[in-house]
Parts: sequence; C-alpha cells; structure tokens
Amino acid sequence: MKFSNLRTGSRLILSFVLVLTVMALMTSFALWRLQSANDMAEYLVSDKLAKQQMASDLLGAVQLNGARAISIAKSDSLEVADYFQSQSTIGEKLIDELENKLRVLPRNATEQTLLATVGERRKAYQLVRNEVFKLKAGGRTIEVERLVDSRMESSFNAYALAIRTLLDYQKKQADALAAQSSRQFQTSRAWLIGLGALALAVGALLAWLLTRSIVVPLRHAVDLATRVAQGDLRSAAASNRNDEIGQLLAALGEMTQGLARTVAKVRGGAETIDTASHEIAVGNLDLSSRTEQQASSLEETASSMEELTSTVKQNGDNARQANGLAQSASDVAVKGGAVVSQVVATMGSINESARKIVDIIGVIDGIAFQTNILALNAAVEAARAGEQGRGFAVVASEVRNLAQRSAVAAKEIKTLIGDSVDKVDAGSKLVNQAGTTMDEIVASVKRVTDIMGEITAAGREQEAGIGQINQAISEMDTVTQQNAALVEEAAAAAESLQDQARNLAQVVSVFKLDGHQTEAETPIAKLQPVTPMRARIEPIQWQSSPIRLAAGHGATFKRVVNARSGTNEEWQQC
Repeated sequence: MKFSNLRTGSRLILSFVLVLTVMALMTSFALWRLQSANDMAEYLVSDKLAKQQMASDLLGAVQLNGARAISIAKSDSLEVADYFQSQSTIGEKLIDELENKLRVLPRNATEQTLLATVGERRKAYQLVRNEVFKLKAGGRTIEVERLVDSRMESSFNAYALAIRTLLDYQKKQADALAAQSSRQFQTSRAWLIGLGALALAVGALLAWLLTRSIVVPLRHAVDLATRVAQGDLRSAAASNRNDEIGQLLAALGEMTQGLARTVAKVRGGAETIDTASHEIAVGNLDLSSRTEQQASSLEETASSMEELTSTVKQNGDNARQANGLAQSASDVAVKGGAVVSQVVATMGSINESARKIVDIIGVIDGIAFQTNILALNAAVEAARAGEQGRGFAVVASEVRNLAQRSAVAAKEIKTLIGDSVDKVDAGSKLVNQAGTTMDEIVASVKRVTDIMGEITAAGREQEAGIGQINQAISEMDTVTQQNAALVEEAAAAAESLQDQARNLAQVVSVFKLDGHQTEAETPIAKLQPVTPMRARIEPIQWQSSPIRLAAGHGATFKRVVNARSGTNEEWQQC
C-alpha cells in the first residue's frame, strides 16, 4: 500500500510513531551510554584513583619514617631519638593501615605481585632497621653508622622503589581507564550525533512526504475551485487517491462536470440573447448618437441665429470706428515724428555749444596756469630785491592765489560741462531712438488700417455661410426620420430577445441560492411593440429670409457619410 493511499489520520499517526520510535531509540542509547560512563567513573574514583592515592600516601609515610629512622640512628641526643622513635611508631601504624586497605581492595595479578614485593622489601628493611636500633641502644655508634651506610639505606631505597613502582602502575591504570572513558565518550557522542541526524532525516522526510501528500492535492483542489469560481470549467479533477483528499477531488470533478453541462445549455441561449441584444444596442447607440447630434446642432444653431445679426452689425460699426481711430493715430504719429526730428536738431545744437564751452574753459585753464607761473617768477624777483620788493612780493602772492583759484574753478566748470556734454549725447541718442519708434508706429497704424479692411471683407463672406447653415438644418430633418426606422428594428430585436430569455429562464431554474430561486425563474414581461416614430415627426419649416453668420472668418461645412448606412448624412463644421 502506498503512503499516499493511506488516510490522512493514518499518515499522521504513522509519521509521529516513526519519529517517536527514533527518539525513543536515541534516548535509550543515550541512557545506556550515560550509565556506562557513570559506572566507569565510579570505578575510576573508587578503585583506581583510590589505589593511586593510597599508594601515594604510603610512599610519603614510608619516606617520612625512613628519614626518622636515619635521624634516630645518627642522632647523639636521647631526647631527639625518643621523639623520633615515638613518631616512627605512629608512622608504622599508618603504613600498616594503608597496606591493609590496599590489600582489601580488588586487585589483579600484577597488583598482587607488586604488593607482595612491597611486603617483602618492607620486612627486609624492618630487619635492618631493628638491628640498627639495637646497636644504637647498646651504644655501638660506629657499627650503627657502618650498618646504616651499607645496608639500611639500600634496603630503604629498595622498599621505596617497590612502593613507587606500585604507584606508577596505579597511575597508568587510572590514565588508561580515563583514556577508555574519553574514547567511550567520543563513541557515544558520534552515535548520538548519528542518531540525531537520523532522527532529523526521518523527521524531515516524513514531514516532506506528509506535507507533499496533503498540500499538493489540496493546492490542486484549491486551484480547481478557484478556476470554477472564475468560470473556467475546462479543468478535470483527476486523482487515483483513496483518502479524504481523493474523495474531495472526485466530488469537485463531478461538480465541475455538472456545472459544465448546465453552463453549456445556458451558453446556447446566452449567445442568442447576446446577438439580439447586440442588434438592439447597435441600433440604440446609433439612434442616441444621431439624436445627440441633432439636439446639439439645433441648440447651437438657435443660439447662433440670435447673435448673428447683432454681431455682424456690431462688427461693421467697430470696424469703421477702428478705421477712423487708426487714421487719427497715423496723423498724430506723423506729427510726433516731425516734433522728434526738431528735438534731434535742437539737441545737436546744444551738443555743439557745449563742446565750444569746453574749449573756452580749456583756454581759461591755460591762462590761469600761465598767470600762476608769472606770479611765481614775480615772487622770486621780489625776494631778490629784498626790502624794496616786499610789497611787490605780497601782490605777486595774491595774484598767484587768484590764479590757482581760477584754475580750480576752471577745472570744476570743465568737469560739469563734460558731464553735460555726455548727457546731451545720451539725450541725442534717445531722441534718435524715439524718432525710429515713431516711424515704426506710423507703419503699424497703416497695417491696422489694412486689417480693418480685411475684416470688412470677412463680413461679406459670413453671408455665404448663412446659406450653408440653412442647408445643414434641412438635412437634420432627414436624419430624424431615419431614426424612426431604427426604432422599428429595435422593437423586432426585442421580441426575439423575449423568446430566448424565456428559454434561458427554464434552463437556469435548477439553480438555488440561499433557499430562493434565481432571478432566471422570474417570468419575463411581454415586450410591447414599439410604435414607429416616423408618422409623428413633422417637417421643420424654415424662414426664407437670409441670415448672416458671425461664427468666424471663412467658415465652411462638409458632409460626412455615416459608416452604418450610406444614405444617412451628417454635417460637421471644418
């Protein structure tokens, strides 16, 4: 049985069972490895490390007691010997206690051998040490020293070496067990990572399969329902599934087929209705367009007829008044030109006089300069004359001052006259420009006079346009009568639409919405034939008096043939 053929609930249960099974296996393995690691740690602490610590304590106690024994052997003081003897006794008890603890703990053959070696070398050391103590008690100091150097130290070193060998072996055992624990941890971690990856892979695969087996068909069902809601009944809900989603797709497929059959029937009647309604719409649109054109033309024509006569008369009066004003303006402009010419001549004379004044001021300035030189020479001569020329020197000084003041005044006058000459030149240029402007004004006034003549001619052309308007309004009468024929065609199309609408109502009457029948079941009222309008349209009577047009200069009209009927014509202004 395929996974996709299982029911949704069964797929969910199976997926969760598989995931939980993998998690249970991973949890059981983790607990087993944790228990193994805990046992190894307890064994390391309670056995290997304990033995290592006891062996280390034993070695320390033996070394301390050995040092005490040598101190007793080599000491000359009885108080010191007695003190170390008492401490040595305490140390021996501690050593016995440690050895007994080591022998009580579980041990292998190597440990058994090492402990036996320690015991044997301890006995050998104790024999030598006791012999040393006896010699020391007998006061045989030289023999004590010889025995200590020859046998006691060597037996003690052999004893300490045996203990150190046991300690090194315990350290190696502890290190090996720690390395084994580390390897077990690495292996456990690798297994846990592998199981976690397996759980993730299984979970991801199951999630993908479960999602794909539910989301994809549901998405297909939603897409099918969306298409049906949008009116597309061409899609088929093909599915070989046996679960709830397969049943849903099958039900949607049956619904779509039923709707397709019903809509196919409705479409036949709808197409016929569409044709009839199209004919009616085209006729009504044409009728509406012509009616709007007629109404617009009549409204514009009536408004224009009221304003044409007064506008043309007013245009003629305005043209005559404008022509008179233009002629007066031309005369005034000519007079202004003559006056400007006289001003130009006057400004030229002023400019010439100002230049002569500048020359005279230059002569005055030269005379003042020469006078200043003469006064200076006179002052010099008066100074040479001494007392006789003092009065003449005063007069020469005054003359020099007057000459300097005259020179300053001449320079100021020259500056003012120069500024006046520049202003006169600027004024001459402006007057010349004014003369040119006046000439342009005269030419412009003449052009205005010509334009007013053209406006008068345009008024005559407007009379011809009035006749064309009369002809266009006559054509409107013909168009209105043609609209009546279009109304008769609309009535015939409406009767055909009534029959097809009844058939359509019978086909769609099977639909139910919220317990009420659709609007298609409502009986359609019988369409009343439309009375032709041609008999009711009276020809429009037009006055024979000519009317002048003020719509615009050179207005003309052209005839436009309607695209639907070659006999129907409209008028447009262009």
